[in-house]
Amino acid sequence: MNVLGINGSLRKDSTNMGLLRYAQDNAPEGMEIDIADLTEVPFYNSDIAEKPAAVETLLQQLEQADALLLACPEYNYSLAPALKNALDWASREPDNHLLAGKPVAILGAGGGVGTARAQYHLRQVCVYLDLHPLNKPEVFVNAFAGTFDNAGALTSEDIMRQVEALLSALKSWTEKVTE
Repeated sequence: MNVLGINGSLRKDSTNMGLLRYAQDNAPEGMEIDIADLTEVPFYNSDIAEKPAAVETLLQQLEQADALLLACPEYNYSLAPALKNALDWASREPDNHLLAGKPVAILGAGGGVGTARAQYHLRQVCVYLDLHPLNKPEVFVNAFAGTFDNAGALTSEDIMRQVEALLSALKSWTEKVTE
């Protein structure tokens, strides 16, 4: 099972990237997680005649993915522009074929409520894009409660177990949705 992780933060050592790296290193047997690089993906603009290489790479990764793992930071009570932008580029492909019907798991690290508000906004976007988000477990991580080291690596055993449970549920959900 091929899963594409997409991080809404562009910072190399972001805590949301830390969640994706932990997921990548601890994926259940039979699941491989690739992480998209959004640092060179420009804002979607229909006036761009030829898709930039970074966009082509992202679209190819989405084409190959059986499911998505979205690391959703919270900016001003909503999802980060980089994450929304990646979904915008993909949604402009004919018939939304890169996203429609794909299973999705969402997690995020941020302030006190750990990106809960942003994740709920992201779920609304998923509905419109015909993505199929996993309902539970939910992973909302307080990034400022000693759960990460200075390089953004996950250090909390409790959160590690939550991420592992999310990945296990995503695997089962993907198998069910894509039967």
